[in-house]
Amino acid sequence: MSLITSAHLPIELPAQLQRIDQFWQDYRSNSKPIPQRVELLLDQSLGNLDSDVVICGGTLGIFIGCALQQRGWRVVLLEQGQLQGRAQEWNISRKELDALLELELLNASELEQAIVTAYNPARVGFHGGIELWVRDILNIGVDPVFLLATLRRKFLAAGGRLLEHTAFDRSEIYADGVQVHGTSQGTAISVKARLLLDVMGHFSHVAQQARAITQGQQPPEGVCLVVGSCAQGIPEKSYGDLIYTFAPIHEQCQYFWEAFPARTGRTTYMFTYADADQRRPTFSQLLQNYLAWLPAYQEVELEAVKFQRMLMGFFPAYQKSPLQTPWPRVLQVGDSSGMQSPLSFGGFGALMRHLVRLTESIQECLQQDFLTAADLRSIQPYQPNLSVTWLFQKSMSVGIDQQIEPDRINQLLSTTFVAMQKLGDPVLRPFLQDIVQFPALSQTMLAMALANPVLVMKIVRQVGISTLIDWAGHYANLGGYSFLHQLSQRLPHLAQQLPPQQQYQWQCWRNAWRFGTGGDYHELARPRLE
Repeated sequence: MSLITSAHLPIELPAQLQRIDQFWQDYRSNSKPIPQRVELLLDQSLGNLDSDVVICGGTLGIFIGCALQQRGWRVVLLEQGQLQGRAQEWNISRKELDALLELELLNASELEQAIVTAYNPARVGFHGGIELWVRDILNIGVDPVFLLATLRRKFLAAGGRLLEHTAFDRSEIYADGVQVHGTSQGTAISVKARLLLDVMGHFSHVAQQARAITQGQQPPEGVCLVVGSCAQGIPEKSYGDLIYTFAPIHEQCQYFWEAFPARTGRTTYMFTYADADQRRPTFSQLLQNYLAWLPAYQEVELEAVKFQRMLMGFFPAYQKSPLQTPWPRVLQVGDSSGMQSPLSFGGFGALMRHLVRLTESIQECLQQDFLTAADLRSIQPYQPNLSVTWLFQKSMSVGIDQQIEPDRINQLLSTTFVAMQKLGDPVLRPFLQDIVQFPALSQTMLAMALANPVLVMKIVRQVGISTLIDWAGHYANLGGYSFLHQLSQRLPHLAQQLPPQQQYQWQCWRNAWRFGTGGDYHELARPRLE
């Protein structure tokens, strides 16, 4: 594997590869017992509480924590390491950052300082098919170091309590609160609060235990495998790639690419959609492919590339998402909740879309003491626009034993984007931002069926009838939710005379219809196709 031993690669890469390959192997085997980190003691009381909210997981938890602390709630934040951002920028669309202004987490000047890169246009292209260019989509790079440092400062200034280098161990749920136990540099600590927010990510043991209770110990239906880097020496380009392919299916994987300008070079990702079958490639194999194809992708000799950072990981996705908590006083937030689309990586962008909704809903729960499991499940409701994207995930992946034409996925995506391009920006833009809406989806499907009915039938056989039937139910729900969302907009004051509990449920339903249909999406400026 001579490419991986290149002198231009980071010296810590072999150890990094060994760790993630072992984790990936263990994860696919699905054989390890799930740690039991939550215990119910509802027949007992805690008494005096230290805080209103304890948040486990600081990198994204600081956003919710700072918003709640600034609203007067007593928040304790546990972070396993040091609360600081990574060197690699977070890419996002400009409008999605409005949540930081709306919640007064940043002012306008601070937001501008947080934005460290911006580019236009962005490319969407597929091997042997369409290539189009759009503007103002995922073209902003935010500095996580500055952003988290700013939020940390404001959180502490507002009276928040930050416990760094503190690992979450376990928690107990009592009749009147939840007690969280952790370890801080060898010393045991405990926090007593009214509500526990689990923001510990995809592999949170609390989320795994909750999912095992509600769904059984099953592997994820899909994973997104990602290998990438930030590197110098790549020829400078003013544009980025949102999704791009330049090769057919390779060893049962269709590889997609992303690229963005960065402060310290150029960021490139190679990713593929798959399942958790034991025969899927290791990260050593993925990295080998990445390094072999990067020169052709970025028009550079590999020896000229100086890698600053190597990035690799996998993101599981479950069809039954968002995760519905089985316990009172515990709520999953961010990636641990599975509220991201199976087509996206989740993380910062997915949280920003829901940040205002989550903050306001959690505040209402604290104010009214709506902290039962049923109350909290209403904050992470079923969203049909997430569920319908499973058909896309299945059609963009290849079963480990499937035999299909090498260019089928490229042909499918090219046909899809040709149809959306003809339908215009209102159809194309939300889809590129991972937002599926009923009218746009219906128009696109009809246009594809008319343009290439043979390809559509091949995709039906590829994904299977059972998947299609399941998808049809979610598609029907998407239409129903869209109607209810439109209806609820005409009845904004319907709940004013209802009791508080019913008002809360009505608002949760309105949020479910709004976010479950992409009704939260609003265009500030149309992107231009070039």
